[in-house]
Amino acid sequence: MSETSQDGDQPSRRTEAPATESSLARSSAVMAAGTIVSRLLGFARASLLASALGIGIAADTFQVANTLPNQFYLLLAGGVLNAVLVPQITKASADSDGGTEFVNRLITLSLALLLGATLVVTAAAPLLVRLFSQGWDSPTLGLATAFALICLPQVFFYGLYTLLGQVLNARGHFAAYMWAPALANVVGIVGIVAFRLVHGEEIAVADWTGPMVWLLAGTATLGVVAQAMALWLPLRRIGFRYRPVWGFRGVGLRSASKVAVWTFAAVAVSQLGFVVTSKVMTRANDLLESRNLVGAGVTAYGLAFLLFMLPHSLITVSLVTALFTRLSQAAHRGDDRAVVSDLGRGLRMPAVLLLPVTVAAAVLGPQAVRVAFPGNSHEQTLAISGVMVAMMVGLVPFGWFYLVQRVFYAYEDARTPFRLQVLVTVVASAVNLLALAAAPERAGVIVGIGQTLSNLAAALVGFWLLRRRLGSLRLRSTVRVYVRLVLASVLAALPTLAVLWLLARSGVDAETWVGALLELSLGAVVYLASVFGLAHVMRVEEVGQLLDPVVRRLRPRH
Repeated sequence: MSETSQDGDQPSRRTEAPATESSLARSSAVMAAGTIVSRLLGFARASLLASALGIGIAADTFQVANTLPNQFYLLLAGGVLNAVLVPQITKASADSDGGTEFVNRLITLSLALLLGATLVVTAAAPLLVRLFSQGWDSPTLGLATAFALICLPQVFFYGLYTLLGQVLNARGHFAAYMWAPALANVVGIVGIVAFRLVHGEEIAVADWTGPMVWLLAGTATLGVVAQAMALWLPLRRIGFRYRPVWGFRGVGLRSASKVAVWTFAAVAVSQLGFVVTSKVMTRANDLLESRNLVGAGVTAYGLAFLLFMLPHSLITVSLVTALFTRLSQAAHRGDDRAVVSDLGRGLRMPAVLLLPVTVAAAVLGPQAVRVAFPGNSHEQTLAISGVMVAMMVGLVPFGWFYLVQRVFYAYEDARTPFRLQVLVTVVASAVNLLALAAAPERAGVIVGIGQTLSNLAAALVGFWLLRRRLGSLRLRSTVRVYVRLVLASVLAALPTLAVLWLLARSGVDAETWVGALLELSLGAVVYLASVFGLAHVMRVEEVGQLLDPVVRRLRPRH
């Protein structure tokens, strides 16, 4: 069944589809390009940091401290503002002044809340470090607290970046928002390189000094400041001028506040779940070091999560960010048919890459980790890759859950995503607690499995709730695409494994960086050629759309 007939489009609407798809593709491509650069720089930064600090307890202190502002950014800015701003600004754009006064009022309130929250969490740094760790002695807690006091002011600038970026997104300007994080990574890389040149690598907890702490944590915070400030110029170019406007009654903020409360609650539940994860992983690493073993702690978990988020950010987030404004507009019009159509599109288009990546991670995971983080030992590489593969199994369900949440947010329904987040947190935390009874070297893999199971459960429940609200989701063709892609991906793994076996027999050592790069490169070429070739034979139309620009360039010209 074709997508047109599936979605029930009338003939008059078919002529609009190519332009709509082309516009969506261009927006996604611009955002993906910015994300690619940012993620590559992020990998360089993480790789340098791992080689400088390792994945031991000292590294965990900085990981916990530098993760704290991210957690509160999600809590105080990312969750609430992402859920509120786009739907509200989309509606306000119909006003006579283009929604300028409304947006200025919302930004003024948000900045005031962000500033107050940042001051509170920074003052609470010692308590927060204890909350997110387990088993640390006084010197370790002291080092982590010093890092946290310098890193926590990032909360305000993360929030400012989100505010300004969402104004740009709502007005159809996506590029700057996706490219600004690259600047933060550049500043962070400069700081880590300077740290390594001056202080060396893998410093014990007792040997850290004030200047060392300020150099590493200070440049991390400075990068976030630069990321936020970089959005001022694009806003001025599109004619937006922020003027503080106080007074929030009678301007339609009541509906926004209802969405914000439920979104805040959902993110709060999520962060409670991360507290459990952080405690389990810091405890595991503390036990491993006491036994002179190498395994996954919170730093290794963070590096694995960075790899896991790469395909999600490049593919799912880029597409859904472009779709979200359309979803919000369709929901505001009451056009459920258009929402269902975009839901199907948001499920099919990412799957062409996400499903093959999932299987590829199981086959080429250790090689990818070795190449991405060359400063780590073989044992550290295996520890990180084990967690990463467990997470990657849930890459597609994670994308489903992300998309389902955005559909509900488009209807300004934040209560349902809150309930789904409770389900995610309960399932993940239950599995995480099982890790306490397992050997510490297995804790990271168990935590990764818990993440996969929790997102799958929430996504399936989310589809059921959407069906109750919207009627048939018309996913028959989507299911067919998924089945064919899974079959193609599994079959493509066979020649890839054969290539790895032949390389090993010929003397290639995957424990070295060069050997891992060779295996990863040749294995990826064989795998991608096999999976897309098989998918094309199976008539997966989305693969043809993906490869068509390349095929046209390769065809001989007459």
